[in-house]
Amino acid sequence: MLEIRLFAKVCIIMGLLGVLGLGTVGNATAGEQENRPASRKSVVQRLSLDDAIALFLRQNLDLLTTQYGIDTAKAKRITAGLFPNPQFSINTLSSYTQNCQLSDCGAISSVLSQLFVVAGKRGFRIESAEFGTQSAEAGFEDSLRQLSFAVKDAYYRVQVARRHLAFDKETREHLSGVVKKMMDESQRIGYGKDLIRLKIQLVDAQYGLIRDLQQIDSDTADLLLLLSLPPETELDLTTDLTFLPIAPDIHALKSQIENTRPDVRAKRLLYAKRRAELKLALAIQYPDVTVDLGFMVQGAKGPDNQQQWTFNVGMPLPVFDRNQGGIQEAATVVQIAEADLRQTLNEAHAQVDLAYRHLVQSRRLVEAYRAKALHAAQSLFDTVKKSYESGDTAILSFLDAHLTRNDIQEAYLDALYHYQRHILLLESAAGQTIS
Repeated sequence: MLEIRLFAKVCIIMGLLGVLGLGTVGNATAGEQENRPASRKSVVQRLSLDDAIALFLRQNLDLLTTQYGIDTAKAKRITAGLFPNPQFSINTLSSYTQNCQLSDCGAISSVLSQLFVVAGKRGFRIESAEFGTQSAEAGFEDSLRQLSFAVKDAYYRVQVARRHLAFDKETREHLSGVVKKMMDESQRIGYGKDLIRLKIQLVDAQYGLIRDLQQIDSDTADLLLLLSLPPETELDLTTDLTFLPIAPDIHALKSQIENTRPDVRAKRLLYAKRRAELKLALAIQYPDVTVDLGFMVQGAKGPDNQQQWTFNVGMPLPVFDRNQGGIQEAATVVQIAEADLRQTLNEAHAQVDLAYRHLVQSRRLVEAYRAKALHAAQSLFDTVKKSYESGDTAILSFLDAHLTRNDIQEAYLDALYHYQRHILLLESAAGQTIS
């Protein structure tokens, strides 16, 4: 019964291998070629990390949109500083009784009106608009901070995915060679279960290659989108992922957050803007004054005295509406802005603290791999390989050593990437470059 089950498993596996084209070494290597659309000619873009950042600053559309927000805020500042336009009107009147006509009993008056804004309303509007402009500029810096992190992270993700692909290709090619050798000798020696296990491992290696290619495509698409490059662009990334140990001063970073984090500055400036708007709301309860100055030219018979000057002063009486609702709303908005500022500041401190702790932990992990694990895994593989080639070690032991070395190398690569990512996260959280 056991032999029947084993035979059935062998048939299923061999059928799967035949479908995937992995029964021979020639078919096993066919998976390296990627079937990509060739409708448009690809352009190779050679980029270092600094080149990618420079290109991002020139071309990123999200950054450009945020920059337009600064121009909008500056336009509002111009509007806030403008005086109300004067109003000019011409009026006519005439009497048609007692043989009067427009020519001798008519009058034409011209009136020039000017609204005077009192209680410092114009100054409060200018102050609010200036804080709004500064807040927009700080918001642009914050967008630059976040998107720069996204560019650097996407750049390193592409590098890591490509190195994973290189590791998995090496594993697949090594397994293919062993499978071919064992298939040639199977008639004479009869490897049986060992050969089946190797073929299963070869299928898994091919799956790893497909997964790596998909990850590369996804990460490359993210990077191309951030750089505003066409999707058919081929990227040649020249900055390698390396280990540079750093030990930042967490207390110094936290003490400088209020000045270095642009989002904190943006919230503080927004809070100042809301307070200026509250001052404006309090000033609105005082009515503005309208001054009229006019001159009337009349006919020979009137209707009134010849050539008259008029001077009027008018204002609304704040009997019912004294902007009570506007004042209450502005005061509430100030409280919201203050709470938002405190929340942003707390989040910034928490992000710096968390990023620092993760950085320390990931640095220790990378150092542990570099100190012992990498060398030990490679030494174990070399020893077992020599022993296997001399016939002193079984194929399963050789496979275990190979998988151990491969797992350690890829785990080190992931640890190195997370270490670099935590550096970027700490720089983003602190709002400054860490060296």
